[in-house]
Amino acid sequence: MNTFKEKVYSLVKKIPKGKVSTYKEIAHALNTRAYRAVGQVLKLNDDGYKDGGKTPCHRIVSSNGHIGGFCGQTKGNEILIKKQLLEKEGIKFDKDNNLINFKKKLFRF
Repeated sequence: MNTFKEKVYSLVKKIPKGKVSTYKEIAHALNTRAYRAVGQVLKLNDDGYKDGGKTPCHRIVSSNGHIGGFCGQTKGNEILIKKQLLEKEGIKFDKDNNLINFKKKLFRF
């Protein structure tokens, strides 16, 4: 049986390039309301794209369309890296780091 962490990672790996999902969408797919637990798992992601891994946690954003956090940070260099990774995949942001066309880019499980 897979752990909560493994289930979260498995779902995140299903999000295609050019799409994003949210902590809430992942929690719903796992039949839970533990949105923050999903965030904690991703915060500690030891298999993330930032380090050349296989789990594209940069594709997870806040449910209001804001860029959200990355590698445990909500500002600074980590957010710049997340934004660059998403922009390489065709995701665009406004000046406040909100996704442009968020609903069209949202991947649901």
